[in-house]
Amino acid sequence: MASDHIPCGIEIPQVFFDGRVDVEHIRQFVIKSETLGYDSLWLQERIIGSFAMLEPVSLLNYVAAVTTELRLGISVVLLTLRNPIQLAKSFSTLDCMSGGRAVLGVGLGGGHLGSHEEVFGYSREKRVTRFTEAVQVMKLLWTEPKATFRGSFWNFKDVSMEPKPIQKPHLPLWFGGHHENALRRAVKYGNGWMGAGSSSSSAFIRESAMIRQFLTEAKRDPSTFGIAKRIYLAVDDDKDRAERRLREWFGLRYKNADLGPRVCIWGSRDECIEKIQQIVRAGVQHIVFNPMFDEMEHLEICAKELMPHL
Repeated sequence: MASDHIPCGIEIPQVFFDGRVDVEHIRQFVIKSETLGYDSLWLQERIIGSFAMLEPVSLLNYVAAVTTELRLGISVVLLTLRNPIQLAKSFSTLDCMSGGRAVLGVGLGGGHLGSHEEVFGYSREKRVTRFTEAVQVMKLLWTEPKATFRGSFWNFKDVSMEPKPIQKPHLPLWFGGHHENALRRAVKYGNGWMGAGSSSSSAFIRESAMIRQFLTEAKRDPSTFGIAKRIYLAVDDDKDRAERRLREWFGLRYKNADLGPRVCIWGSRDECIEKIQQIVRAGVQHIVFNPMFDEMEHLEICAKELMPHL
């Protein structure tokens, strides 16, 4: 894609409400993605739930084997449900297997679906401390020959983890979140921030302005920090049909059908372009399209009809 356009990624098919995981559909989708000008492929994480949603790190290792160029990211891994030492190893492995294409997005969890720490044997007590310590642990393991850390949750001395990521000093670490404190943590510890797909364009405009303010306060060079937005997308000239389908998807995915029309970009191609351009004017530096249905059709529409206008 030409350099004067906003870089765009797209969500890999990951959710299968009928329960039948279609690996061939995934394979064809990601291979086609490499021919259409996208810069990255993305996944989300939800480990427990009543519908089929593939585990993202495992799926990205498969995608790494059938692609060659596109960056491979998750936005976001719920870090409060993960052991950071094992996650650091998994993503270092992915970075090596993909030739240096991995991007890790992390979040605290909560929001529409909750984070379910109790199911995983964790406590919600001091979860922010556990989250920030986990970030620091991963960075140390990725960068130090022998890592030492002393904290409330992890304590170790002279621990080695090999191989290191190909990307230096470490693979990109992106953050999610909406609260002011979450945005400040993103600026303090991260390489970028991605507005959630389940948040509205107006929320993104407000939160991205806060990010820029915090970058200024931290005296941090804005060029070292990326600002992105995941966009749930339903392009359809039949608006009633688009709304009906996105409501059905949000009812299954988030147990909240009414959320869909409020946070999605949907409607005709011209309507979608106009709404996306509002986000572009707000200073977004990267967009991740997230089709909810007709994924192969949206793959083409986004690349050929939306991206040239961004």
